[in-house]
Amino acid sequence: MKKYMKFTGAVICFILLCTCAFIISHNSKTLSDYAKEEPEIAYMQQQTEETEETANETKTDDAAAKEADFVNDISVTKTTIEAAAPAENGEETMSELQLYPDRTVYQPDFYYEPLTEDLKKRITGVSYKEDCPIPYEELTHVSVLYVNFKGNISTGDIICNKAIAQDLVEIFYELYQADYQIEQIRLVDEYGADDALSMQDNNTSCFNYRTIAGTNKISMHGRGLAIDINPFFNPYITYKNGQQQVSPVGAESYADRSQPFAYKIDENDLCYRLFTEHGFSWGGNWNHSKDYQHFEKKINQP
Repeated sequence: MKKYMKFTGAVICFILLCTCAFIISHNSKTLSDYAKEEPEIAYMQQQTEETEETANETKTDDAAAKEADFVNDISVTKTTIEAAAPAENGEETMSELQLYPDRTVYQPDFYYEPLTEDLKKRITGVSYKEDCPIPYEELTHVSVLYVNFKGNISTGDIICNKAIAQDLVEIFYELYQADYQIEQIRLVDEYGADDALSMQDNNTSCFNYRTIAGTNKISMHGRGLAIDINPFFNPYITYKNGQQQVSPVGAESYADRSQPFAYKIDENDLCYRLFTEHGFSWGGNWNHSKDYQHFEKKINQP
């Protein structure tokens, strides 16, 4: 009986050992062994793992690319803004300096420069008379913006003595900023240098080599040191034999300065204040005549 029990126990142990060996052998087989048995499942799992790895790499690359694009966008935007930003304090761009080396810019569209050859030809024999002793080099072309009577922005051309060119660009810039209305600013040459026609058309102008009306004395306009502003509404008034004479013709109703009306220059007017602050005298303060349109500046001669 004891021998039988020993034999049975040995058989059971053998069976248990074989079972454990089979389990260990089965669980320790390689991926290639498993792939041979279940190829579809094995390779599907491998492809899934590779796809996930590739996707992660792609996401990383995309994130890096987006970050680079964002930085580039900032750089491009900054460059565009800097390129589009206007020059401050009237500074000229390099192209302007190259094209117009003699131009002095106070603010964009407010500048002055020597007379060009074309402009000299245009005024010679008209506002610049054949006997004019003022050298061309003493005169300057001034370009400004202004608000006309319709409320629109226009460009005005002025020829003046170079001694007051800086004054004019500063004054007209302040007038423009304040929406001060001027009907037109044209060279008097467009009226054949006829001062009466220019005033009747309410034209603001400066240089015109001519005498003072009724005298043989050269006007301050003849040296480019005087300018008339909205002359029709601010006429030139003289007295002869006790009779009032108003120029231009048709502006008689604006001779009474006690009356309120538009475009009137008086001591409360911005135009008056700006010109006098720049050292100009006003014809409205003259004793024997009144020239309400007129501002002039005396300069020291060399």
